[in-house]
Amino acid sequence: MSENKSGDSSVSRREFVGSAVAGGVATIVPVHAQAAGEPGAAVKCTLTINGQQQQFQVDPRVTLLDLLREHLHLTGTKKGCDHGQCGACTVLLNGKRINSCLTLAVMHDGDQVTSIEGLAQNGDLHPMQAAFIEQDGFQCGYCTPGQICSAVALLEEVKAGAPSVVTPNLSDVRPIELTDDEIRERMSGNICRCGAYPNIVAAVRAVASGRTA
Repeated sequence: MSENKSGDSSVSRREFVGSAVAGGVATIVPVHAQAAGEPGAAVKCTLTINGQQQQFQVDPRVTLLDLLREHLHLTGTKKGCDHGQCGACTVLLNGKRINSCLTLAVMHDGDQVTSIEGLAQNGDLHPMQAAFIEQDGFQCGYCTPGQICSAVALLEEVKAGAPSVVTPNLSDVRPIELTDDEIRERMSGNICRCGAYPNIVAAVRAVASGRTA
């Protein structure tokens, strides 16, 4: 403590900084201790991953993305921005696409998760996977797993009649026409930094029209 000329007590800059640092350390340490596996830190949850039911004891802060990559070593699902902006981590949750970096694993107890590794069946590529190869829908390939999972969900959304912002007439009872504009809008949450967008659109269109195996 220091005293000014009027006799009032005040804290020196050095003392204030020291107190702030000490307070920060006291706050951070328990968090690291819990992450390291303190008793009671883990939460039990059951998920069906690519058709196989599995039980986990995970830290409640573990994202679904990290569960797939770090715990199950299903590294096809990519960590891009880790902020839900690039779509590289897209997986299917109960058949619907989500950004797995934005959701916690423990939130999905009892749910079904399909990653890129679960799309192929009995050694046969999913039609969307085959179409991406046929149409050269990728270059570096980093975003491709998320693009494919998103495209698979896209077709199911259109089949169910879910409109997008470019769907021309929401009162029209006819099936939604999957135009290139529809595909581009519905795939806009998945970024391809290599710029393979025309070929990605072509791949989605090919599957939608049944022109792939």
